[in-house]
Amino acid sequence: MSYQQKSIKNWAEDDRPREKLLLKGRNSLSDSELLAIIMGSGSRDESAVELAKRILNSVENNWNNLSTLSVKDLCKFKGVGEAKAISIITALEIGRRRAAQGLIEKPKITCSQDAFVIFQSLIGDTQIEEFWVLFLNQANFVIRKEQISKGGISQTSVDVRVILKTALEEMATGIILAHNHPSGNLKPSESDRQITQKIKASGQTMDIAVLDHLIVTQKAYFSFADEGIL
Repeated sequence: MSYQQKSIKNWAEDDRPREKLLLKGRNSLSDSELLAIIMGSGSRDESAVELAKRILNSVENNWNNLSTLSVKDLCKFKGVGEAKAISIITALEIGRRRAAQGLIEKPKITCSQDAFVIFQSLIGDTQIEEFWVLFLNQANFVIRKEQISKGGISQTSVDVRVILKTALEEMATGIILAHNHPSGNLKPSESDRQITQKIKASGQTMDIAVLDHLIVTQKAYFSFADEGIL
């Protein structure tokens, strides 16, 4: 069967919502199609979508009303067994917990102090040297933080390709580098300066800006950007 021939009309009734999601995205699905995917199949007399419509109609097409039904209540619908009822209740409970958690606010970096607060909690107390990167979006919100190496900083231990690959995957437009000095010495070494420039030069070819490089100790930090040596 060619791609052109494989229209939604030609798929089995119970497979159509899944294929529609793959082709058009989750936002294209109706409530009954979403419920049909959760149930997985219909019955001998009706498709999963038809069964889902019947269930939703009984609760005024309201997900909150549906969530009040028990396994026993759901099993009263012809075509719904215990397994389907449990799947429905599980999916609704996941939705409830997601709503209760709310959206996790991503920290925004407006200065070196903001970055230090994050890095200090990660590496301020560690006794082994570690190299970390914050990946930022266009508005300077942190979208990811990643440990790049551990046990000493050098141009061989810090793989620039890994940093840039992650930045591209996250669609980051800026990055902030950091590593700790367990000795408490905040002065950057020549190796620190070299790796900073190497990452900066590599990032420029992909429009990924190195915004800062912090050397972190337990209570203080050194910022390349603040000191004008970035």
